[in-house]
Amino acid sequence: MHDSSRPALARYVQSIVSPWGDIAVAHIQVVVNMDDVPEDAFKEQDMLVNQHFLTRYFKDATSWVLPALYVLLKDLRRLAQKADAVPFRGTQGARMEDAARTCNKAFSFCMSDRNPVAESRRWGSYYLAGLVMKCYFKIHTISLSRNIIRGLKSNPEVPALGQFPKLHQLTYRYYVGLLSFLNEEYAQADEDLTFTLHTCHEDDTRNQERILTYLVPLRLLRGQLPSDAVLCRYPALRALYTPFLSAARTGDLSSYDAALNAAEGRLFRLGIWYIWEKARDICLRGLFRRVWVATERGTRIPVAVFHAALVVSGGDSVSVEEAECLVANMIYKGYMRGYISHEKQMVVLANKNAFPRLRERTSPYV
Repeated sequence: MHDSSRPALARYVQSIVSPWGDIAVAHIQVVVNMDDVPEDAFKEQDMLVNQHFLTRYFKDATSWVLPALYVLLKDLRRLAQKADAVPFRGTQGARMEDAARTCNKAFSFCMSDRNPVAESRRWGSYYLAGLVMKCYFKIHTISLSRNIIRGLKSNPEVPALGQFPKLHQLTYRYYVGLLSFLNEEYAQADEDLTFTLHTCHEDDTRNQERILTYLVPLRLLRGQLPSDAVLCRYPALRALYTPFLSAARTGDLSSYDAALNAAEGRLFRLGIWYIWEKARDICLRGLFRRVWVATERGTRIPVAVFHAALVVSGGDSVSVEEAECLVANMIYKGYMRGYISHEKQMVVLANKNAFPRLRERTSPYV
């Protein structure tokens, strides 16, 4: 066939049972345009899914057709990404927004299905939820993900998450964990991301690295540092995180701050700058513990000694008052046990367990 244009193919539409003729013609247009004109290929795919597959077929079908829907929507998202990558093609991310709307429409069709459970389209709910959230994260409309999560939780007819395929669970819980992480709900984020790491295929290092990008700093706050053997499997992550982890182990505050400044741009892009800034307390605790050890684990240490340690560690501009405030903050957060005598400018530490293990803190994410 030399002419693959839509008018030339129109006569074949009626030769296949509706709506498959229209779907076939639209698919040919996608294949023809996907390399040279990705925006046109995306429009054809969007029309294929929206006008033909969902509206004319899927809304009355049962669960057997879900695999076909998954492929169509995955292709739609990839084409949207390819179309948005072409410069000077209108609003950045516009095609991904359209793809998100189409995926959301398919999600609604699944959620509203009234067929018996065994053949219900609701079995596609969590897969589509993960796909919709993937689109939302791509175009930075992350807050819209909460509507998806709320819809799933409020629909009692959707089977329990544990009954769905592991792949569906993994993708959904990854994005739920990521959303919790960005909203500083760290305990929930830790639970979901740990599940995804344990569920992820052992050879899928790419997705493991994505999960560990957020899980490593979460576990650091709980006093769990990854071994070198673990980080060796992920060279990019090792290069990014080793300066922080090394400084945290030794209490080297100046090295930690230097690493934070050097990687600031990348940390912001990944959405993890704040938690690494928060994890600076781990390094500060290490520095103060070294002070305590240097004073032969004394229980009465002048504030001036902690101030001197901060100055030596690169905090030239830190005043005595700021040093006192930092020590008080360490005590409040449970990194140290004791109190400060402001009048005498003395830090009084507990006789036993003055520096509790990090994993013993009752509120590790404070």
